[in-house]
Amino acid sequence: MIAGVETGGTKIICGVADAAAPDLLVDVVEFPTTTPIESGERIRGYLEHWGDRIDRVGVASFGPLDLDPGSPTFGSITTTPKPGWASTPVSELIGAGRRMALVSDVTGAAIGEAAHGAATGVDDVAYVTVGTGIGVGAILAGAPVSRVGHPEMGHLPVRRHPDDRFAGVCPFHGDCIEGLASGPAMAARWGRPTRALGSDRTAAVELESYYLGQLLASVLYSLVPQRIVIGGGVLKVESMLAGTRAAMLRELNGALGADHASTDADAFVVPPRLGDHSGVLGALHLAASLDADTRSLAAAG
Repeated sequence: MIAGVETGGTKIICGVADAAAPDLLVDVVEFPTTTPIESGERIRGYLEHWGDRIDRVGVASFGPLDLDPGSPTFGSITTTPKPGWASTPVSELIGAGRRMALVSDVTGAAIGEAAHGAATGVDDVAYVTVGTGIGVGAILAGAPVSRVGHPEMGHLPVRRHPDDRFAGVCPFHGDCIEGLASGPAMAARWGRPTRALGSDRTAAVELESYYLGQLLASVLYSLVPQRIVIGGGVLKVESMLAGTRAAMLRELNGALGADHASTDADAFVVPPRLGDHSGVLGALHLAASLDADTRSLAAAG
């Protein structure tokens, strides 16, 4: 048996599967992300429930993460804005003595969707999440984009909407894409969570998609994916996906040519087929690929 763990800024998902069928969840639990101590206790308690039947664990964790095997802080969360989580070694959340592979949460989601979801059969795919934070994970030529780090495209600067005077919520930059378009940014701007926008929904979608269109254009220009999978809580707002697709096309303005796949935005920018389980299924896929002789933390991009 293998286990997968996805730690997000808001919630943690743990799942178990047979190593021969990592896409079939035997069991799955979900609980809020609180403190490292409390969250670690719950993760380890879940794994210990399965005992010796679990021999490998894949982890898709929010970050930023130190994935450089030569670094003294290898395997740790680094400069996250989430209070109390900076410098947390991910291996301590899992517990000693378990073979473990670690990727960023969005890389895990990209792995899951490439292996079992909306990007099967695609060698080059980017996964974009817009929720508590904004992140991008990429699989290029069938492999994670980096083995010593991962993209941090949520901190890209963007052009401001002409009507937007919101300062932004990023503690490092204020008005980077994450500071202007993440779930907490929307909640702060409109004074209510995304699920309760009410009469402000149309204006919120127009403003949000203006920024997300710029992000997707940057993903296209820099990573050249064959498909973009976009998920996260913000994309569950009615009309947000359609608005983001249209904004991406306006932003590109034909720069990649009339024959580029992105011109069919409905087929090029797609929602995750695995829903909220993209990350944990990616973590399980990662665990299944761990060599049986692996005895130390392995980073896979």
